[in-house]
Amino acid sequence: MPTDSLTLALWQSPYAANTADALARLDATAAQARAQGAELLVCPEMSLTGYQIGAAAVATLAEPAEGAMAQAVATLAQRHGIAIVYGYPEHNPQGRPFNATQLISADGQRIANYRKTHLFGGIDRTQFSPGPQAPAVFDWNGWRLGLLVCYDIEFPEPARGLALQGADAILVPTANMLAFDEVQRVLLPARALENRVFVVYANACGQEGDTTYGGLSTVCAPMGEVLTQAGRDEQLVLGTLTRTALHTARASSPLGDRRIDLY
Repeated sequence: MPTDSLTLALWQSPYAANTADALARLDATAAQARAQGAELLVCPEMSLTGYQIGAAAVATLAEPAEGAMAQAVATLAQRHGIAIVYGYPEHNPQGRPFNATQLISADGQRIANYRKTHLFGGIDRTQFSPGPQAPAVFDWNGWRLGLLVCYDIEFPEPARGLALQGADAILVPTANMLAFDEVQRVLLPARALENRVFVVYANACGQEGDTTYGGLSTVCAPMGEVLTQAGRDEQLVLGTLTRTALHTARASSPLGDRRIDLY
């Protein structure tokens, strides 16, 4: 049944040295998030393997959506009674792996899997294939949710497509670098406001090779206001989404005035 509110946690974290370490840290973080009242934990992009690890490592670690990493996350979700959104490299028999994210429910069920469609520069293009399908809305605990990955939210079309499918919130695992704070400052509030949806953006932090990730994990409300935002360092931040905020924002939504006869 639909619920009036949804409390979620964003895990802003540096990348672990390996998948075993990442899962151990996820275990502890899921326990902490649930103890603080979160029903859903959102992790960064490629959270179980690292992001800039090179094409050979990505290919070696890639596995099917129902593979060993999914099974390990399902065990953690069931152990702590919390749904988890995490990032991983998904095996692609036709080419490079996909940069994927998946939601596993608190009872260990795989609810939704999404493959990043907009690849960012050489980092993505040398490691991944672009996802072949537009994002789709799915139902979870009475909420209509959509998944995007990092660079996807910087384009208006993926978020608008999810909004037109009836999304209440867009969940965005990401690995945004320190030099691109305009995404958190400008684009996330704009995407929320123009589509009358919640935007949930879980970023990495710390160093990975020569790259510094910018943190500032953010939850935006449907009128664009920032509900919560992390700092630069490792942090678990909580935000609560409410149907009251959705209904209020949608009373003045411009979506019904779109000139679809012109574009």
